[in-house]
Amino acid sequence: MAPGWEAATGRMLERLSRWLAWGGGGLLAVLAAMVCASIIGRALDGAGLSPITGDYELVEAGSAVAVFAFLPWCQFKRGHVAVDIVVQNLTPRNRAIAGLAGDVLLAAVAFVILWRLWLGFGEKFPYGSDGLRGVLGFGARPFFPETTYELEIPVWIPYGLSVIGAVLFFLVSVYSIWRSINRGPAMAGTAP
Repeated sequence: MAPGWEAATGRMLERLSRWLAWGGGGLLAVLAAMVCASIIGRALDGAGLSPITGDYELVEAGSAVAVFAFLPWCQFKRGHVAVDIVVQNLTPRNRAIAGLAGDVLLAAVAFVILWRLWLGFGEKFPYGSDGLRGVLGFGARPFFPETTYELEIPVWIPYGLSVIGAVLFFLVSVYSIWRSINRGPAMAGTAP
C-alpha cells in the first residue's frame, strides 16, 4: 500500500513542481525581456526612449521568486549537486544508503530555509491581529511597512511568493526520503 501512496503523491508533487518551475522560467523570460528593453532605453535615451523605472528592483525580487520556483523541480528530479565519483564505486546497497542520507540532509536544509524565510516574511508582512501573528510566529507588526525604493512595491510580496516555492521544496524533499525508502531495496537488489 505504501508504494501506491508514494506513487500517487509523487505524481501530484511532480505536477506541482513542474508548473512552478514553468512559472519561474516564464518569470525569468519576462525579466530578461525587461532588462533588454531597459538597456535599449538607456542606450537610446537621447532619442526619446528611457530605461524602465525600477528595473533593478524587479530583477532582484523576480530572481528570488524564480530561484524558489525551481528548487522543488530540481529536488524531484534529483538535479542537485552530487559527488558521483565517490558514489559510483559503491555497491548498489551503499549507493541507496548514501542517496537516502543525502535526501535526509537536504530535507533538513529545506526545512531551515523554509523556517527562516517564513520568519523573514513575518517581519515584512504588515497585516493581521497580534494574536494571529503570534500563532503564525510573525512577531510584532512592523511599524512602517517596508517597500522598494523606486516602485514602492511592498517587500512582503516577493517574500510570500518565495515562501510558496520553499514550502513545495520542503514537501518534495520529505517525499524524496519516502521515495528513497521505498526504492532503496529495489536499487540494492534485495527486493523480494
